[in-house]
Amino acid sequence: MDAKKLWRSASLLVALSGLALPVFAVSPVKLTGSLTGVVRSSTGVPQMGAAVFLYDRYDKLVQKVLTSTGGDFFFDALNPDLYSLRVSATSFLPALKRNIAVQPGMQSVLAINLASVLSSIEIVYTGPRRASLMSDEWKWVLRSSMSTRPVLRVLPGLGDPPVRDSDASGSFSYTRGLVKVSSGEVTPFTALSNQPDLGTAFAFATSLFGAAQLQLSGNIGYAGNSELPMAGFRTSLSRSEAGVAGPQVKLTMQQVMLPARASAVLGSRDNLPALRTLSATVMDRAHITDEIELDYGASLDSVTFFDRLNYVSPFARLGYSLGRDGRLELGYSSGAPPIDLLHAGRDADAMLEQDIAALSLLPRISMRDGLARVQRIQNFEVGYSLPLGGGRAVSAGAYREVISNAALTMSGAGDLYDTDNLLPELSSNSSVFNIGGYTRFGYTASFSQEIDDELTVTVAYGSGGALRTASDTLATRNPEELRDHIRRSQQRWVMARVKGVIPGSGTRFVTGYQWTDYDSLVPGHVYLTQRIYGEHGWNVRLRQPVPSFPGVPGRLEATADLRNLLAQGYLPLTTSDGRRILLTHSPRAVRGGLSFIF
Repeated sequence: MDAKKLWRSASLLVALSGLALPVFAVSPVKLTGSLTGVVRSSTGVPQMGAAVFLYDRYDKLVQKVLTSTGGDFFFDALNPDLYSLRVSATSFLPALKRNIAVQPGMQSVLAINLASVLSSIEIVYTGPRRASLMSDEWKWVLRSSMSTRPVLRVLPGLGDPPVRDSDASGSFSYTRGLVKVSSGEVTPFTALSNQPDLGTAFAFATSLFGAAQLQLSGNIGYAGNSELPMAGFRTSLSRSEAGVAGPQVKLTMQQVMLPARASAVLGSRDNLPALRTLSATVMDRAHITDEIELDYGASLDSVTFFDRLNYVSPFARLGYSLGRDGRLELGYSSGAPPIDLLHAGRDADAMLEQDIAALSLLPRISMRDGLARVQRIQNFEVGYSLPLGGGRAVSAGAYREVISNAALTMSGAGDLYDTDNLLPELSSNSSVFNIGGYTRFGYTASFSQEIDDELTVTVAYGSGGALRTASDTLATRNPEELRDHIRRSQQRWVMARVKGVIPGSGTRFVTGYQWTDYDSLVPGHVYLTQRIYGEHGWNVRLRQPVPSFPGVPGRLEATADLRNLLAQGYLPLTTSDGRRILLTHSPRAVRGGLSFIF
C-alpha cells in the first residue's frame, strides 16, 4: 500500500471516530435511581395526602412528598445509597422501612399498607426505570399555559382531569373504627388520675368531603366498686388543606359515680355526688420558619364535685431542628399532662387510640378540710434528641414541676381520717389523700438501639424529685401530722426497656424495669419533649392479634397491661393503734381487654 492510500485510510478512521463520539455523549450511563410506591389502608383504599419522608443513611431528611389522589408517590434522581422511608397518615400508625437500596438506573416499587396496629412497607419490584415523556414539573408548567392545554388533551394521561376515588367523592370517606371490650388499659397517664374500670370503649373517625376529619369516641361501663353506670364521650373536629392540618377542636364530657362504699362516709346512697367533667380543647401548629415549629393550645375545664371548679390549662411545645445536629424542644403545660400535645408530633398518628386514652384520664380529685381539690401540675421542660444513624438515637431532658393539691393513693386507712380529708378511690378499695403542694426537679438521658424493624432496646438514667417519710410511726390521727411527715428529696434511677414483636405469633410487647431506692416514692413525670416515661418497678404491656372469623372485616386484638408487678415504690406507715397503711403513687394493677379494629 502506497503512502497516499495509507493517508486516506487514516483520515477515514479519524472521521468515523469523530462521528461516534457524539453518539456516546448523548447516551450517558444513568448514575441515579428512583423510588415509587402506593399507600393504601389495610382494606386496600388508597390514602391521599399521606406524608412520605425519605431519609439518608444518617437519618437526615432528604425529601418529603404527599401522596396523590391514587395514594402514589415518587422520588427521582436519587444517588445510589441506602435510604429509610417513613409514611404517616391521620388515624394510622406510621410505617418505617430501613436499608432500602437505590441502584443506578433502577427503580424500586414499594407497597405501603397502613393500619392502626401493624403498618408495613414492602419492596415488590426493582428493575430498570421506565422512560418518561416529561417530568411532573413540566406538566404543571404546560397546564398553566392556555396555548398548550389543547395539546395536552391529545396526550393520554397528561391533560385528563384527575379521577377521584369513589370513596372520597361522597360526604363521608376513609371511615375507620375501634372497639375495646373491658379495656381499662394502663397508660402513662393512669397514675395521674382516678381511672375507672370502664367496660366498653369505642372510637369512630371519618372524613367529611375530603377536607375535615370528624371523630367520635366513648367509654361506657361500670367501675369495679360502683353500682351505678358511668360514661364518657369525646368529639374531635379538624380541617386540613393540601395535606396541611389545621386547628383541632375537641369536646370531652365524663360522668363517674362514686363507689357504693362511699355511702358510709359521704351520706346516704341517694345523695351520693357524681364526678362530672366538661373540657373544651383547641390546639394548632404554626411553622415559624423551616426549622422552627410551634404546637400550642389550651383546655377550658369544668369539674363538678360537691362544688364547681373551673380552670384554664394552656400548653405549648416549641421545636427547633438543628439538621444533622439533632432537635431541641421547649415545653410548658399547666393542669393535667396534655395528652393531645403529646400525640401532636410527627411520630404520633394513632388518633383513635389517643381519644380512648383521653377518656380514661380523669382529674385527680381529693378532699382537704371539707373542700374538693383538683391536682394541678405546672411543668417547664427542655429536651434534646439526636439520631446517630443505624437505628441508634440519644436524647436528654430536664424539667421543673410545681404540684398543687398532690394526691396519693392510701391503702388500709379505713376510718383513720374523717370524710373532710379522705376520699374513696374510684377503681379500688383504697382512698385518696391530699398531701399538699411541693416543687421538684428532674432530668433524664436515654439511648435507644433498633436491633431490626421489630425490636428496639432502650436504656435510661435519670433523677427525680422523690417523697419520703420522716418516721414510720404516726402519733395522732391528725391529717396534718401525716402531711408534715412527708419529706422531699432527690432520687436517682436506672431503667431498661425492650419493645418488639415476637416472630410467628405477632405479639407486640413492651417490657421494662426501673430500679431506684424503694424506700422512697418517685412520682412519674410525663415528658413533653421525650419519648420515654419513667415507671416504678417491672411493667409489661402485650398486644396479641387474634384470628378473626371468616367473612368478618377488620381484626381482633387481645391486650394486657401489667403495672408495677413487684409492688415497689410504697411508703409504709404505722398508726398509734398499730394499724399499717401504705402511700403510693403507682399501685400494682393487672388489666386486659379485647379490641376490634375495622
